Amino acid sequence: MAAKTSQFLLLAALLLVSSVATAEAFNITRLLDRFPEFSAFNGYLTQTELYKDINSRKTITVLVVDNAAIGSIAGKPLDAIKRVLSVHVMLDYFDRVKIDGISGTSILATLFQASGLAQEMQGFLNITRSVKGNVVFRSTMEGGSPDAEFVKAVAAQPYNISVLQISRLIIAPGINMTNPSAASPSPSKAPVVTTSPAEAPLAESPTEDDPFFAPSGSPVDAPADAPFANAPTADPPLPDAPVESMDHQASLSVGIAIVMGLIWLTT
Repeated sequence: MAAKTSQFLLLAALLLVSSVATAEAFNITRLLDRFPEFSAFNGYLTQTELYKDINSRKTITVLVVDNAAIGSIAGKPLDAIKRVLSVHVMLDYFDRVKIDGISGTSILATLFQASGLAQEMQGFLNITRSVKGNVVFRSTMEGGSPDAEFVKAVAAQPYNISVLQISRLIIAPGINMTNPSAASPSPSKAPVVTTSPAEAPLAESPTEDDPFFAPSGSPVDAPADAPFANAPTADPPLPDAPVESMDHQASLSVGIAIVMGLIWLTT
C-alpha cells in the first residue's frame, strides 16, 4: 500500500506540474498569428518584447490596427514604438457586448500608465459613443491623434483577454520623445476609471500636428454577458472569435488524475 501511495503521489505531482506549465492564460502573439492582417502589429509586439508584459496580465483588452494603418510608426525607435503600443493595451476587459453597451464617456488606464513612464494623462484613453452613434477611442490629452473608431471584435477569451480592431493608432502628445522621463519631474497621479453622463459634450477633434502622426478612424459595471438597454438594435452583437482556455483543461486534468489515483488506492 505504501508503494502504491508513493507512486500515486509522484504521478499526481507530475501531472500537476505538466498542467500548470501548459495553463498559460493566453499568448497574444500566438493569438494574432491567426490574423495575417495584423502581422505588422504582432511583429512590433515581438520586436519590442511588449508581448511579455501583455501575457503577464490577467485581464486586458488589446486595441489592434491592421497593416494598412500602422505605417505611422514605421522606422521609429523600438522604445518609442513600445510606448505607443502600450497605450493600446487597456487594463480592463472589453468585448463586443460591452462596447455595444457604451452610452457615456469613460477614462481607462492603459499598460503605458502602469509602466511609470507616462507624463500627465498620456497613459489614459477616453472611450465614448460619438454623436454619430459609433464608439471612438482617443487620448485623454489635448492635441493627440484624431479619434480611432471601433471596427470589430477580433477575438476574446472571457474574461482574460479581448482583442478589438480600431481604425487608426492612438498617439498621445509627447509620447514619441527619446527620454520621456526627463520631460517632467514625475508622472501626475491621474484618476482611475471615471464615467460621465451620456449627454456630456464631446471634446473637439485633436489636430494632426503631432510629429508622430501620419494620416491614413470597466466603466460598464454589468458582466460581459449581460444585456444592455442602450445597445444598438439594427446591428446585433457579433460573437467574439473563440480562443482556447487552458486553465479549465489544466484543472480538469489534475482532477481526473486525483480521482483515478484514489480508485487505484482502494483496489
